[in-house]
Amino acid sequence: MYFIITLQKIHRMITKEKLNKTLRSLPDSFTIDELIDQLIFIEKVEEGIRQSVQGKVISNEDVKQIIDKWSNL
Repeated sequence: MYFIITLQKIHRMITKEKLNKTLRSLPDSFTIDELIDQLIFIEKVEEGIRQSVQGKVISNEDVKQIIDKWSNL
């Protein structure tokens, strides 16, 4: 059995409020890369929560079985 994984680039808008909250959470001095990393992290966590609420989850047991199959290829 083979799994095909497709990655979809989704453009989500960010609100000024979310940006300001992120900026306030950073130290007084930071790099642009640190800001971008933090924004990406927040977006990924929020996407994971959305997927979980929608029931788009895989059990730990299923993941273990998938990894076992991959490691036997």
